[in-house]
Amino acid sequence: MNGQTPGKGTADGGAVPFDTAKLDALLDKAGLDALIVSSQHNIRYLLGGYRFFFFAHADAIGIGRYVPLLVYQRGHVDKTCYIGIGTEQSERELGALWAPHFVEAWYGDGAMNAAVRHLKSLGLDRAHIGIETAFLGADAERALRASLPHTTLVDALVPLERFRAVKSPRELEYLRDASDKVVDAMMSVMSGHKPGCSTAALTEAMRREEVLRGMEFDYCLIAAGNSHIRAPTEKLFWREGDVLSLDSGGSYKGYIGDLARMAIFGEPDAELEDLLGEIDEIQMASRKPIRAGAIGTEIFEAAEAVIRRSSHANALDFVAHGMGLISHEAPRLTSHGPIPYPGDHGPEPLEAGMVLSIETTHPHRRGYIKLEDTVVVTANGWEAFGDRGRDWNRGGTTA
Repeated sequence: MNGQTPGKGTADGGAVPFDTAKLDALLDKAGLDALIVSSQHNIRYLLGGYRFFFFAHADAIGIGRYVPLLVYQRGHVDKTCYIGIGTEQSERELGALWAPHFVEAWYGDGAMNAAVRHLKSLGLDRAHIGIETAFLGADAERALRASLPHTTLVDALVPLERFRAVKSPRELEYLRDASDKVVDAMMSVMSGHKPGCSTAALTEAMRREEVLRGMEFDYCLIAAGNSHIRAPTEKLFWREGDVLSLDSGGSYKGYIGDLARMAIFGEPDAELEDLLGEIDEIQMASRKPIRAGAIGTEIFEAAEAVIRRSSHANALDFVAHGMGLISHEAPRLTSHGPIPYPGDHGPEPLEAGMVLSIETTHPHRRGYIKLEDTVVVTANGWEAFGDRGRDWNRGGTTA
């Protein structure tokens, strides 16, 4: 899936789908001898896109939950061990799992005990081990600490995030497709409905349109009329003359398409044209500094220069953040966005292949007005995916 420059050679289970030298360098910098990867997105990345279909939508089963783990030793990709359940042996036989070692185990403690046995077989019972603190269940962590009391456990979130920050050409194609499909779905929903539809019905239409395009529907934040309520409901309706805000996320081969577009039943008046035009001006201004080598905070400075000139400056909200397998992943550019995290990458240079979601919002008395775009850093500038439908789209034109 990730298409990174593969590590040299192959593991027993097949080609290694990521850059082992890059991962080893990040682990070395963090002082880590090995990783126990427990988040499904990082496991999916390291396994080249593999996700066990049986638990695609929920992980609860029996008296616990499905807990896959991946154990990786720095400098020894051939020692990589994937811990899953017995049914996944079929996936291995089909060639979907490259990891040379596979162990069957159930639930968090069982999976972790298998990981511990593998670490001990590698002589790593006194090593520095990276774990994903936010994605490790209490039962698994308890088993780890009890079985390896002399190891040093370190949160590996930062090196794993930095490892995924620069997208490969294949990943960029997935993100391009995801963005195009979400915008196509929005255009279909906006043009294909008559006045009087509830926001719940419009959201269900978005789900259908994204699924028809081969996506997994994740969510649709939707606001109609002058309401700022963005949860779908049968109590709010898109009526003649009303504005509509669609902000939808869907996944294509694991990668997120997340964009926001506007529509209206009828024709926008001068005030609405000005409001969306102002948001578009901020969005476009924020793109100007984007290029490899630019400092991430320059994006905010460019946007804020336009916002300061606006009579609506106190109401406008701008943010730019990384995206890929998850929303708000690296690069994390600000500590003051709607999702709380440190803006570690703000003062650092952007790299070609980083992907940004850029969004400007104005909760106005006429309605919730927003644009959200997906922008890729290139060597000499930027490229936007799904970059259409950014003006006022007309509702009901094909209904």
